[in-house]
Amino acid sequence: MNKFLFLAALSLSLSLTACSTAPELPARPQVPKVAPEQRLSAAVAASAGADDRELAVQPLRDPQVQDLREAATAAIAAHNYAAAAEALNQALLIVADDPAVLQERAEVALLQADNERAETLAKRAFDLGSKVGPLCRRHWATIEQARLARGLPQDAASAHAQIEGCTVAGLNRM
Repeated sequence: MNKFLFLAALSLSLSLTACSTAPELPARPQVPKVAPEQRLSAAVAASAGADDRELAVQPLRDPQVQDLREAATAAIAAHNYAAAAEALNQALLIVADDPAVLQERAEVALLQADNERAETLAKRAFDLGSKVGPLCRRHWATIEQARLARGLPQDAASAHAQIEGCTVAGLNRM
């Protein structure tokens, strides 16, 4: 019986020693948590920028589409992202290939933390729209933020690199 107790105590002691000396695994790097509103305001809206020398084409809008866009803007201001998404979805039923409306819908998807959809819509808007100017920068900034939110920093860096390519210096007016 003494031998049994000795072996049990030794076994327990070795088990506890093994547990206490196990090497610690390095912590997995965490992607900082950023609120969707911060992603939109800090990165996407700021990327559009304003340069008096840069050409920015503003197409004529269908009045119904313009009303829906304004309703979406008001819904965003009230933090009612579902209503904003619905208004822009209605606008897209009227003008499915409008890059500005697609971009606005992408930004609402970003606010809703629907990051894959945000990226898809921003890519489509870029494909259909101008490859330069403020809207182009917003497309790529949305793609960048969607990728960051999904934990894809290398892919986000490649999107960030595209933002600078959207800027073309305008004419110097004397």
